Amino acid sequence: MSTISRLDATKNALDTIAVLKEKFGDLMFYQAGGCCEGTQPQCFEKDGFFLRSGDVCIGKIDGFDFWLDKDLFEYWKHAHFTLDIMDGIGAGGFSLETPMGKTFIVKYKIFNEEESKNLEPVLLHSYD
Repeated sequence: MSTISRLDATKNALDTIAVLKEKFGDLMFYQAGGCCEGTQPQCFEKDGFFLRSGDVCIGKIDGFDFWLDKDLFEYWKHAHFTLDIMDGIGAGGFSLETPMGKTFIVKYKIFNEEESKNLEPVLLHSYD
């Protein structure tokens, strides 16, 4: 049995990522556990956001790391994330899609017991 991915993206999200990649080059995603916009996934130029020790990479979208705040991961570690995009500007912010009048969002699905036993491993960020 192959491992279960923790992360996926819709075609619309991938289309937006392609535009951002063309304009900015390598990207990264980060989703914090704070209030308001902090709970929305943010897209930055690669290394454009400073990770904290213990933050968790749950996978890649189009080859780009998708990081979660360590506390948010603890809360959502039993869920599959699907990155999507919608028209409109969320709570503001510095995410690269904002000037396009778009906002990345995540849709969650809780893993069933069988899926939970076979999840892809995560990568923990460390400054060591």
